[in-house]
Amino acid sequence: MLLEFSCSNHKSIKNKIMFSMIAGKDDTDEDTLFEYGNNKVLNSAIIYGANGSGKSNFVDAISFMKTMVIDSLNYQPGKPLRQETHKLLSLNDDSVYFMQFITKGIRYAFGFTLNKCLIKEEFLYVFPNGRQQKIYERQEENIFPGDKYKNKFELCKSALKPNKLLLSCAANFSQIVDIMNVFNFFRDELVVYSNEHMSNSWMGYSLKTIQANSKVKQNVLKLLKYFGTGIKDLNINIKGTQLKENDLPTFLSDQDKLEIIKQNTTLINAQVMYDQFSVDLLKEESKGIKKLIEFVCPFIEIILKGKVLICDEIETSLHESIVYKMFEFFKTTKMISDEFPQIISTTHDTSLLKLDLFRRDQIWFTELKKTDRSTDLYSLAEIKNVRKDENILKGYISGKYGAIPMLNESMESLAKE
Repeated sequence: MLLEFSCSNHKSIKNKIMFSMIAGKDDTDEDTLFEYGNNKVLNSAIIYGANGSGKSNFVDAISFMKTMVIDSLNYQPGKPLRQETHKLLSLNDDSVYFMQFITKGIRYAFGFTLNKCLIKEEFLYVFPNGRQQKIYERQEENIFPGDKYKNKFELCKSALKPNKLLLSCAANFSQIVDIMNVFNFFRDELVVYSNEHMSNSWMGYSLKTIQANSKVKQNVLKLLKYFGTGIKDLNINIKGTQLKENDLPTFLSDQDKLEIIKQNTTLINAQVMYDQFSVDLLKEESKGIKKLIEFVCPFIEIILKGKVLICDEIETSLHESIVYKMFEFFKTTKMISDEFPQIISTTHDTSLLKLDLFRRDQIWFTELKKTDRSTDLYSLAEIKNVRKDENILKGYISGKYGAIPMLNESMESLAKE
């Protein structure tokens, strides 16, 4: 589970922002929290803010950190890293990324610093018995292992380059259990969903899983019923086939036809069954139902395996009542799973702003600072004099908490200009 994330100098994020899933002193819905040591951890959070205030950049920073861990080993020598700085800073200024999390019941802290599109610093700590213990620290290409990890990184030295994380190298060239725990957390347990980039792969995964596993299909149908879709059944038939020359357009060259024929093609027939009729999922169904079906299998897996789901605008193409039920579902996961899944999403859906759904420390805001148009991130719990019975929606719309567009011009004044 995610405990904390912070970063600086990433797109609109200039100065350090800190996001936390560690619960505050509020005693609301304490039975939904996860206890770890002296802390209690939240299961969900939402982030509001005006367009262009940095919500998507917050998600992008987490996605960038995940990508660096998974892929940097494969970067070719001399390849610069993607260091996208704030407009008032430069590549000479540090871009810093930090995450604290729990995996396999163990707390870790990992972070790195970029400068001039290369890795300047990197560190990994573990907290056995609550006390910080160094696994390694890195300064450019120099490795400083902790006492327990002496001589454990010898094979990594030849693979390590200024554009490769030591964590990525060590996951492939060492046998350190803590390294694998952390690498696997970023690869498998930290799930970042983007409407733009993940849709096709999630739809394919969901349809194949529903066809292959009857138990999963039963759970999918139960969840779709819980969301009030009216769907009674899903008939999925996926099979591989091979195109014939007559199936291809005549304007293609003979060479191109041969290349295409060599490739296997997947045919998908997916029917959504209602009470009195069926609908072709891919050709006739609404965007909302498509989004829900593509989302449902990963959603179930995230809950049952205790993963962390990071979304950018989860409500896209979904009715507000379904999004409400998704977050409501996370409040009850203790009843159906021994794991502790989390969901964190940016959103514009103000219907979620209810204190019977979220605690004050689960509601976050992004706002652009007037001085330099950099992103500020803060939670409702940090704002003074917010009562437990306050109408949060009314307060947000009125601008009490900030993080809304500053609409100072009336239509009348614009017309006069």
